[in-house]
Amino acid sequence: MPSSPVAAPPTASERTRQLRRVALSGLLGTAVEFYDFLVYGTVAALVFGELFFPGADPAVGTIAAFGTFAAGYVARPLGGVLFGHFGDRLGRKSMLLLTMGLMGGASFLIGLLPTYDTIGVWAPVLLIALRVVQGIAIGGEWGGATLMVVEHAGERRRGLWSSFTQMGAPLGSLLSTAVVAYVVTLPKDEFAAWGWRLPFLLSVVLLGVGMFVRLKVVESPLFAEVKKDSAESRLPILDVLRNPRPVLLACCVGIGAFTAQSLLTSYMIAYATGIGYARPQVLDALTVSACVALVVLPCASALSDRVGRRPVVLAGAVASAALAFPVLALVDSKSPGLLILAVVLGHGIAQSTMYGPLGALLTEMFGTRVRYTGASLGYQGATLIGAGFSPMIAGSLVAGSDSGTPVAWLLCGGAAITALTVCFVRETHRTTLTEPTAQPTTPHTEEISA
Repeated sequence: MPSSPVAAPPTASERTRQLRRVALSGLLGTAVEFYDFLVYGTVAALVFGELFFPGADPAVGTIAAFGTFAAGYVARPLGGVLFGHFGDRLGRKSMLLLTMGLMGGASFLIGLLPTYDTIGVWAPVLLIALRVVQGIAIGGEWGGATLMVVEHAGERRRGLWSSFTQMGAPLGSLLSTAVVAYVVTLPKDEFAAWGWRLPFLLSVVLLGVGMFVRLKVVESPLFAEVKKDSAESRLPILDVLRNPRPVLLACCVGIGAFTAQSLLTSYMIAYATGIGYARPQVLDALTVSACVALVVLPCASALSDRVGRRPVVLAGAVASAALAFPVLALVDSKSPGLLILAVVLGHGIAQSTMYGPLGALLTEMFGTRVRYTGASLGYQGATLIGAGFSPMIAGSLVAGSDSGTPVAWLLCGGAAITALTVCFVRETHRTTLTEPTAQPTTPHTEEISA
């Protein structure tokens, strides 16, 4: 019988077009992710305590609201394992369509939730359940989106191209801040009655655009090569955990960036309004910081392609620790201008310098057959430790001390963990993704050591 015709390899222009589409898909996916999570964090700081946890002391209500915020982060490693498994077995694209649908759908349903006054204790129960669904979906989103970009990109510009996925964070922050800034101008009674729902309901627009772009993306060429060889890992999570050092390093190296991101965005709204700032003043600071981050992220990522991932991440960690107490002093000055400066320095510059190269660094630490699982587990572990509990811990410590000093110490602690971990991470910016980095641990598994 005649053999089947072999498809012609894509031309250079086709590869470039597809890479741009994949990068846009990653940008939109991460923007949806951060929009959903930051909208929740913002609204939790403003109104969820009284709507879903009434009758509690205001400080206790805020802590409880951020407790549901943490519930979403707790679920993220589970999502990383779940979608990582099927992403490494079945393909990256199908999992990314599913994660985006679940993320946007859960956010939309939060906007429809009845409050405690309507259905009693079921209100916080359903809120937490939807947060867990969000967390599981987001746990699989970042890893798949980032490694799709990295696996499509060339060897010399992986950091720059992966920064598009990282830029979804400030873009989602800008969108969430803009929407929340509008709804908080409503009278307080109207905001509490229905205005808080609008940011969640509007997430369906982002979801539609993201799904349209993502449907046009082709599968990762490196994954397609693995499937062609029929050598995929049967249980990627077991292959990752047989040598846990890379995933532990991946987790710890991201803690500083996520601690700073969480404390200087979501928690900062509750802290700054609590010491006398008007809500629009805080949202203005977050908006300016997000704009700065959109510039710093690709610059830091591109620099990591030239000098390495480790030096850039280390520089960001050192800057974050050095600026922690000055940033809190600027915030405590109660000057709107100095508040903007504080958030720009701590988040827009220092945090973005740490965060920018992480997309390329974490994906380069794992082989193709387990890359989705390994990178997702490391990243989501970092978000759980660095961001999931930081607002709740900060809220508890500040309530007990009547001072912002604990926030500065938490920033320093997260940055110190990142700086120390960088010393143990092998430089990866010149590695070839198709090559194993050491001897394989099993006949069917690429080595995943850093």
